[in-house]
Amino acid sequence: MAQIAATAWVNSSSPPIPSKPSSSASSSSSSSPSVELGFNGPRKKPGRITCSLQTPPKLLLTKKSLTLQPSTTTAAVAPSTSKPRSKETPAQWNLLQKFASMALDAVEDALVSHELEHPLPKTSDPRVQISGNFAPVPEQPVQRSLSVAGKIPDCIEGVYVRNGANPLYQPVAGHHLFDGDGMIHAVRLADGSASYACRFTKTHRFVQERALGHPIFPKSIGELHGHFGIAKLLLFYTRGACGLLDHGHGIGVANAGLVYFNGRLLAMSEDDLPYHVHVSAAGDLDTIGRYDFGGQLDSTMIAHPKLDPVSGELFALSYDVVRKPYLKYFRFSPDGRKSPDVDIPLAEPTMMHDFAITERFVVIPDQQVVFKLNEMARGGSPVIYDKAKTSRFGIMDKYTSDASGIRWIDVPDCFCFHLWNAWEEPESDEVVVIGSCMTPPDSIFNEQDESLKSVLSEIRLNLKTGKSTRRPIISDESEEQVNLEAGMVNRNRLGRKTQFAYLALAEPWPKVSGFAKVDLATGQALKFMYGEQRYGGEPMFLPREASSGNREDEGYVLAFVHDEKEWRSELQIVNAATLELEATVQLPSRVPYGFHGTFISAKDLAQQARD
Repeated sequence: MAQIAATAWVNSSSPPIPSKPSSSASSSSSSSPSVELGFNGPRKKPGRITCSLQTPPKLLLTKKSLTLQPSTTTAAVAPSTSKPRSKETPAQWNLLQKFASMALDAVEDALVSHELEHPLPKTSDPRVQISGNFAPVPEQPVQRSLSVAGKIPDCIEGVYVRNGANPLYQPVAGHHLFDGDGMIHAVRLADGSASYACRFTKTHRFVQERALGHPIFPKSIGELHGHFGIAKLLLFYTRGACGLLDHGHGIGVANAGLVYFNGRLLAMSEDDLPYHVHVSAAGDLDTIGRYDFGGQLDSTMIAHPKLDPVSGELFALSYDVVRKPYLKYFRFSPDGRKSPDVDIPLAEPTMMHDFAITERFVVIPDQQVVFKLNEMARGGSPVIYDKAKTSRFGIMDKYTSDASGIRWIDVPDCFCFHLWNAWEEPESDEVVVIGSCMTPPDSIFNEQDESLKSVLSEIRLNLKTGKSTRRPIISDESEEQVNLEAGMVNRNRLGRKTQFAYLALAEPWPKVSGFAKVDLATGQALKFMYGEQRYGGEPMFLPREASSGNREDEGYVLAFVHDEKEWRSELQIVNAATLELEATVQLPSRVPYGFHGTFISAKDLAQQARD
């Protein structure tokens, strides 16, 4: 899947979806205008945005028109348009390739036209998936000396980076939020001042589509369903066979996870290798390229590898939806040397977006959301909730050379899209796993009548009895059960017993109205709310520099927040111990709701690799 991390961004309060999208890409989906406050006064909020080329950082829109006015900023801005530019023919194509391209384009246009004769489900309707502040923005070069309210703590020196999906071109058919091109937003913090930049991660997919002037790679969630999905795949591989595109160097969008490891910031989505992105001293971003760890990695890598805070090793999984082995496990030494793959036997390809580590073990979820590609031939989605399957967790030694010693323990009716931590409790011979259990399990991918719930849970896996227990962590009847998704524990204690988790309050789903600091032992949840019509994303916990005397919650929570009433974005820095707002950085352009982030210290920035 592409991708993921977090959630299905489908707003249950969205207006009814017409049976066929409007042929005008510039028609507004809402008749009520709203206002964005810029640095020079109010400006209109866009009614509808479907691609990054359509959105300069400052917009001035009339109530009835999406005609874009010139930006008042000095930053370079992409051309303002709501549609892909005219399809281009590369000069190196021969006559047969040009003919093949025209023929295949005509076939695809007919397929898309037929597809749009029927209503799209909300999980693949771009008017739902990338509406409001889920809509994309253009790149921004570094903008310095941003306005700061309060005081940025002296100990915060480095860059906060957060990944997200940001389609370069307007979708031509179905589109899921997870399908968008990867874009990283970066805030450089130094000496109490702040700068901001955002850049696309220049994947092979992105570079080819930008050169051709239109989207050509299939959308892995929004388009790959039913007969239309099969036809899109056939067209894609036929174009490859004709030399019209190169699908041999990955198809991923690198829009989900970020990890800083061995001197490199890696941007990831689990359908490809990671991409190495260099961060300049000023906080700008430059894609170095697809990163295979010096030729050692020849398979995809999921978007949530685990960095052991003690050993400095990186642990990862790779899953395949077509051929066996469907799952592989491997690790990297602190200097980037890869271990041999460990093939983990699975009966069928399974959605495995996340996993966990402890001091000794790796914890692998094999749950009820599976891939059945033959469902496309029946007209359905290849991502299926298999009710006949029993979810289970595998516990395996972190340093094993084969999977013969893996211990599977059933955890019925459990689907955790994210696992926040795990640790061992030797006195009871148990492994404790902390995750958010989601129901319905496939609601991220397939439209459901039932509203989505994501319950923070403690799962205990007993190695002696082979049994499991599961309970909601917020169990006090006085505490309302809320959706908790996207977040983390103190990264310096990953794989060890932790007291606190910092998790997004995904209310009203799929927006994030604040975050909760949850005591994992008592279930107490202290909430920090962003305010009326203000929403954010993943709360990124930044611990103070490690020392033996540090409390677990000694540090800060960083989060991008967007004001939907005034249509402006900011970075908030919150004291994690007291939940008091320390500083707010006003950002020069809108930051869409996104996925996962990390923080790179000034020391690490100075030691980055360039290869």
